[in-house]
Amino acid sequence: MLSPGSLLNFDWFRTEEGREILGCLLYRNGQKRRTFGLLERPTFPPSLTPEDVKYKIFVVGKSGVGKTSTVAKLSGNEIPAVHSETPGIQTSTMFWPAKISQLNKIVLFEIKLWDAGENALRKFDHIQAACTNKVDAILFLFSFVDKSSFEEIPQLMTRLTNPDDGICKLVIGTKFDQHAHSEITQRDIRDFENNWKIPILKIRNVSDYHPTGSRNELSEIIPLMNIICEHLWHRDVKTATRTSSDSQIRSTDTRTSSDSQIAFY
Repeated sequence: MLSPGSLLNFDWFRTEEGREILGCLLYRNGQKRRTFGLLERPTFPPSLTPEDVKYKIFVVGKSGVGKTSTVAKLSGNEIPAVHSETPGIQTSTMFWPAKISQLNKIVLFEIKLWDAGENALRKFDHIQAACTNKVDAILFLFSFVDKSSFEEIPQLMTRLTNPDDGICKLVIGTKFDQHAHSEITQRDIRDFENNWKIPILKIRNVSDYHPTGSRNELSEIIPLMNIICEHLWHRDVKTATRTSSDSQIRSTDTRTSSDSQIAFY
């Protein structure tokens, strides 16, 4: 399992550069993150403009675990006060800056979060196909107050992914603010992480759970997004390494074949 902070500088947001770039994602009062439409993007000072990388993430989980609320929390949108089934596919675009430690450069992660209602997935076959087409990562969600949603995660992972598909896999436990009613133990989490080698992240599906509001919201979102982005980057590094190795093998095979032909003639 990837060790947190092995690829990204998790303390970068504490630096003057990190605060300045993060400020470009906030409204002028600095109290709330800006949201961006399909044709919008944040603007940065010319000297601090980061390199863009784009990803598609599919969010899955049992109905009612808080997929829509989680997407809203991660993307800076308002969290719905009342639960309602997502009627079809909903997409949200978010931007998150990070500093790659080894390369010493800033990267802007442009992430499209795809959320689909469970009823829509069951009724229309093309919904899941659209969500999983060219997907870079899947976020598997469960609720800390619904153990059955946690027990379904291995089945979802087996059904939607395979070990060689190159898809980044992460698990998020929602409704962590309701820890008094949690049905998931620390041992459950530890056993899952040891068996699957996938970290379980935790999120509170509330907008203001402390009087200082947005500052606490960012203090929770920063480590979450750092880990998500680090695993996305790690997935790209592994893919690039595997592609390079395959190319070298093909090149070696070609040279061996040519040498054999020359020896034959």
